Amino acid sequence: MAERKPQWPEVGDLVIATIETVTDYGAYAKLDEYDKRGLLHVSEISSSWIRNIRDFVREGQKVTLKVLRVDHDKGHIDLSLRRVTKRERIEKVMSWKKERKADALLRGVAEKLGMTSEEVYQKAGTIIEQKYDLYEGFEKAAVEGSDALIDIGVPEDIAKAFSEVAQERIHVKLVKVRGVLEIRVVKPNGVRVIKEAFQKAKTEKIKDAKLTFYVIAAPKYSMEVQAENYKRAEDVMQKTADNIVNYIVKAGGQGSFRREK
Repeated sequence: MAERKPQWPEVGDLVIATIETVTDYGAYAKLDEYDKRGLLHVSEISSSWIRNIRDFVREGQKVTLKVLRVDHDKGHIDLSLRRVTKRERIEKVMSWKKERKADALLRGVAEKLGMTSEEVYQKAGTIIEQKYDLYEGFEKAAVEGSDALIDIGVPEDIAKAFSEVAQERIHVKLVKVRGVLEIRVVKPNGVRVIKEAFQKAKTEKIKDAKLTFYVIAAPKYSMEVQAENYKRAEDVMQKTADNIVNYIVKAGGQGSFRREK
């Protein structure tokens, strides 16, 4: 949302801009994230010799530029293309795309709640951005549900709307890991103890991961963990397996776990 941006960029900032006019001495560009325009002088377009400026920039083209100078009094902004590295360009474009997606998702939440985007941002977005960026907050809600936002102070009704919109519109690519638990409790209450062990594992709050159990054939049970990366998935799987096995052993049973390849 434009409301979250300062009125002017700062020197050194990377900005996404649209080339509006190309001249013999450079190009004028509209800064997409601000209601401002700036000059990209021909000397700041490329480090190599320029025969035709339009070989490097053209009207309507979106580019990543670096802010060199800002004159608030005159309303001038000087920009550079040649000083933007490939890595900076890639990272800025990715960040800009996420901001645009976050704004669209925020509008979806506002529509669901019958509020304005500005109201939703003030009541929830500001809280989320104290811990994550806004799009990351939506990703958390897509994976973990509304609890991920309620836990950091977002009002419950808004957190639920965030989660619903995120799960409808964001496809978070998760990795999967699997393992096999082999557990036995040779006692009259054995079945109940095993059920309790799995139920306890399911009800524990697990950040950034989804946990699923399947019955293979007693005493073997499959466990699947989905998370954003393999390290997190492996950590959750091992911790959960240890907790289940320890619960079973304390109840007088036997348990073991092996990771599936």
